[in-house]
Amino acid sequence: MPETDIETAALRTLIVDDEPLAVERVQVICAEIPAVRVVGTASDGAAALRLAEKLEPDLVLLDMTMPELDGLGVARAFAGQPQAPVVIFVTAHDYFAVEAFDLEAVDYVLKPVSADRLERAIERAIARRGQRRPKQGRYLDELWVPHRSELLRIAVSEVHQIDAERDYVRLHVGGPEAGRSYLLLQTIAGLEDRLDPEQFIRIHRSTILRRDHIRGLRHDGLGVWSAELVSGEALRIGRTYLARVKAMAGR
Repeated sequence: MPETDIETAALRTLIVDDEPLAVERVQVICAEIPAVRVVGTASDGAAALRLAEKLEPDLVLLDMTMPELDGLGVARAFAGQPQAPVVIFVTAHDYFAVEAFDLEAVDYVLKPVSADRLERAIERAIARRGQRRPKQGRYLDELWVPHRSELLRIAVSEVHQIDAERDYVRLHVGGPEAGRSYLLLQTIAGLEDRLDPEQFIRIHRSTILRRDHIRGLRHDGLGVWSAELVSGEALRIGRTYLARVKAMAGR
């Protein structure tokens, strides 16, 4: 019997998870999505790579934490391939989001997986299908943050301030009057390395600002300087960062 148009267009999908019940749940959900055709399953990273070489999937639904070769290792191996499958991470852990999207993952779905959430992720995979995967850039252009039961995609261009909070950073988004902020499990130093210095500058050990959010610099006396923000707020500049901030202003 010839394949229907839907079957021909369906994403050839490999499910990778070391928990049999998790594999079964994802298989059941995928069975109800016409745009997906499951061609295989694997219970560890090494098996995933072997199967992917033989089955040539379009899409891999990939668990993050597995013994020996984990999901990030599998995704890195795919990233070096000319016809790499698109990857959706399906995991119980939200703290790998930066690393996942640094590897051009299409989405990051948190367990327990709901049918609606996985279907939305697969719609994004369909949009990616057939496109050339963008070359990994030096700097991030998006961040994914936990919010309720899923992860939100936030464009870096929407972030105007980043504050350190222990092992987390707080992202202030959408302009100071909007009042939205999100916590991300990431050190401020680690995030600073992935932000474009032409757009962001660290003014304190606990604060990074978007450059166009700074209205001016103010000398408060005794060598103390502050950054005046477009919101009217003033934030003290740390001595370690003062020379860099002044250089931004041509001083």
